[in-house]
Amino acid sequence: MSLKVPKAQNLQLFKDGYKHLQGLDDAVLRNIQAVTELSNLVRTSFGPNGRNKLIINHLGRLFVTSDAATIIREVDVIHPAAKLLVMASQAQEAEMGDATNMVIILAGELLKKAEHLLIMGLHPSEVIKGYELACEKALSELESLSSFSLPSPLTQESLASALRPAIASKQYGYEDILSTLVAEAALAVMPPNPKNFNVDNVRVVKIMGGSLPASRVVQGMVFGREPDGMVKKARKGKVAVFTSALDISQTETKGTVLLKNADEMLNFTTGEEAHLEKIFKEIADSGVKVIIAGSTIGDLAMHYLNRYDIAVLKVLSKFDLRRACRVVNATPLARIGAPTPEEAGYIDVFETVEIGGDRVTVLRQLSDGDEGFDPQSPGSKSKTATIVLRGATANQLDDLERAIDDGVNVIKSLMKDARLIPGAGASELELSKRIEEYSNSLKGLSQHGAKRYSEALEVVPRTLAENALGGAEGNEVLSRLQAKHAEKGGEDWGVDVEAEEDGTLQAEQHKIYDSLAAKTWAIKLATEAAVSVLSVDSIIMSKPAGGPKVPQQAGNWDEDD
Repeated sequence: MSLKVPKAQNLQLFKDGYKHLQGLDDAVLRNIQAVTELSNLVRTSFGPNGRNKLIINHLGRLFVTSDAATIIREVDVIHPAAKLLVMASQAQEAEMGDATNMVIILAGELLKKAEHLLIMGLHPSEVIKGYELACEKALSELESLSSFSLPSPLTQESLASALRPAIASKQYGYEDILSTLVAEAALAVMPPNPKNFNVDNVRVVKIMGGSLPASRVVQGMVFGREPDGMVKKARKGKVAVFTSALDISQTETKGTVLLKNADEMLNFTTGEEAHLEKIFKEIADSGVKVIIAGSTIGDLAMHYLNRYDIAVLKVLSKFDLRRACRVVNATPLARIGAPTPEEAGYIDVFETVEIGGDRVTVLRQLSDGDEGFDPQSPGSKSKTATIVLRGATANQLDDLERAIDDGVNVIKSLMKDARLIPGAGASELELSKRIEEYSNSLKGLSQHGAKRYSEALEVVPRTLAENALGGAEGNEVLSRLQAKHAEKGGEDWGVDVEAEEDGTLQAEQHKIYDSLAAKTWAIKLATEAAVSVLSVDSIIMSKPAGGPKVPQQAGNWDEDD
C-alpha cells in the first residue's frame, strides 16, 4: 500500500497582499544589489575631492552637500536591507559625528565581495564567520597603528592640526580657516576636565554676506536679531527668562461690557494697566536688567519695560531658550512676575553689535583676562562660544556649518581617546595587508571570507584616489601604495589628493591623522551591517496599511450620466 503524499498547492500561510522572497537569488543577492546601489550613491562624495549631491527633499528644501549623513537623512530609503546600512551610519553619526560615509562604503564593498563567494557556492555562514574573524583582527591591529596622540596641555595649533583632515574632507580649501575657528571656540569652552567637553557649548550663527575669512569666534551666545525694546545694552545684571507671553492675560470666555458715559470708557483699561505696571515694577525692583522672552510681548508690556529701562530679547526657539538659560544660569518661568533669587540668572555683558550690516545680540560672560572680570561673579562658571559664519549663499553657509559640526564632534571623541592613526587611506591599506597575511593562517572555508575582507578595506584609498584623480589613475596610485606598504616602515603611505608627484604621500609627514576611536567604530558598524544583511535568507513584507485607492473618474465628478 503506497503512502498518500498531501499536495501543498493551496496552502496559504500569510494574508492576501503579503510578499515573500526567499532563497539566494531572490533575497540575498537582491539585498546586496540594493546595498551596493546605496553605497555607490555616497561613494563619489567621499574625501576632499568628493562631489556634491543636489537633493530636494519631500518638503521641497534644497541641499547641496557632500556630507553623507545629510544625504542619507534627506533621501528616503525604503529598501529594508539598505535601511540596515542607513541605521549603521546613523549610529556612527550619533556616536562619533564623523566617518558616516566610510561605514556605508565599507559595508557596501564587503557585501559586493561576498556576492562572488555566494555565487561560487559558499554558504553565507562561512562568509560571516570569515568577516567576523577579520573584523576582530582589524580592530586589534588598528590599536598598534596608533603612532601619535594629542599633546596633554591642549594648544590651539595642536587641536587645529588634528581637526584639519576631518574638515578638509567636507570643505577642501577652507580647512585652515575652519579648523582654527573650531579650535579657538572649543578651547574657550573647555571644562577643567576635558572629558566633560559638551558639543552643545559651541554654537554656530550664520549671517549672509561677506566671505568665510570674515568669520570669527564670539565668546558667549549670539542671536541673529536685535532686542525688541529701546534698551540695547546692559552690564552686570540679573536676567529673568519667561516662557509665557508678556501681555495682559486673555479671559477664557467672551464677555460684553456696557459703558454708560465717557468716564467709564476712560477708566475701562486703567485696572489692567495698573496691574501690568505693578508686575513690571516688581520685576525692576528685584534688580532684573534683562528679560529673555520665549513668546509674544504685548505693546503695553513693552511700554513699561522701556520705562523701567529693562532690555528685552525675544527667543522663539525652545532649544535656544534652553541654551540661553544655561548661559545665564536661570530658571525659565511660566508665569509673569518677579523671579526669586534662585530663579534669576546673571549676565556680565548684554549688547547689540553690528556684523556685516546685520544687528545681532550678544550675551557674554566675562572670562579670565577680560576687563572687569570677577572670579566670584555668578556668570564666571558658564561658558559658551559662538562661531559667526559669513558666506555668500544660504547653501554654502549650511555646508560650512556641517563641516564645523563634524570638527566639534572630532574634538569630543579626541577628548575621550586622544590617539590618532595615519590618515589618507594609509591605515586601511596597512590593515588590508595584515589581514591578508592573517587569512592565509586560517583553516577552513572562512579564510575566503577573511581574504575578501582584506580586499574590501582597499576601497577607502581607492575611492580617495578615484575621486581625486579619476578611475585609471586611481588604480595606478593604489598599486604604487601597495608596493610601498610591502616595504618595511611603509605603514603611513597614503593617497595624495593633490597628486603633486606620483599621487602618494607620507601621512605622518604631512600631519594627516584620523581619530582612532572614529575609525574603530566605523569598521565595527560596517562589519555588523554587512553581516546583518548576509544573515537574511528571506524577506516577508506585509501589505501596506490603508484602504483601497479610489480609481480616478474620467470627466467632471458631478457630471450627469
